[in-house]
Amino acid sequence: MSNEVPTAAISMTANLGHGDPIVTGVLYLLVVLSLVTWFLIVYKGLELWRARRANEEYAKKFWDSPDAIEYLKNSAASPDTCPLARLTRNGVTALEHYQSHHGDPAEAAKNLNNIADALTRALRQAIQDQVTHVEAGLGTLATIGNTAPFVGLFGTVIGIMSALEGIAGSGSADLNVVAGPIGEALIATAAGIACALPAVVAYNTFLRRLKVFGNALDSFAYDLLSHLASERALRAIAGHHRENK
Repeated sequence: MSNEVPTAAISMTANLGHGDPIVTGVLYLLVVLSLVTWFLIVYKGLELWRARRANEEYAKKFWDSPDAIEYLKNSAASPDTCPLARLTRNGVTALEHYQSHHGDPAEAAKNLNNIADALTRALRQAIQDQVTHVEAGLGTLATIGNTAPFVGLFGTVIGIMSALEGIAGSGSADLNVVAGPIGEALIATAAGIACALPAVVAYNTFLRRLKVFGNALDSFAYDLLSHLASERALRAIAGHHRENK
């Protein structure tokens, strides 16, 4: 009797590679989904961390700059890929576009409300584009987190059905006969849960970080709007625009 459990465990382990092909396929699928999950966790984690750090550095330089308008003008012309830098670039581009259609800066400055509206639309679109870019991949995590347990449960059901057929065919309900196929079936459920848990936790964590990221863009956009929607900014940007032509 004392040798039955080790023998059953060996039988269950050996049966993993030779069991029902559907269950084996489910296990391989869950392994692939788990690899995708961890790849996204590492990739998105680094992406959000780098974006946050770059935004903090950019905002610090902006507030420490003695001339905010000059800093915005220069940073808009730089190749910086920081999210806040891209936001500035969109705002400056919108201001240049508005000025190019309204001639002299002094005339354009008479309609600062219209300039503010144009900048608001441009900045909102820029924020939406960047948030959409950063949230790419979160849908995959959510899908894996929601479906992996059911994929594992499907493998368990198929495995148990196959095990019962094997037991019926052998005419024996000995532990050594039952443990292998039943154990493989239960492993499918465990694998599904193990695959889903990191995906769900990562999705919720990244969702919170994405909200913080969006709030940081919104907050900076208000400051950016207050600086760009001014006659001084219009003259500085317009002069810079003419120099580049």
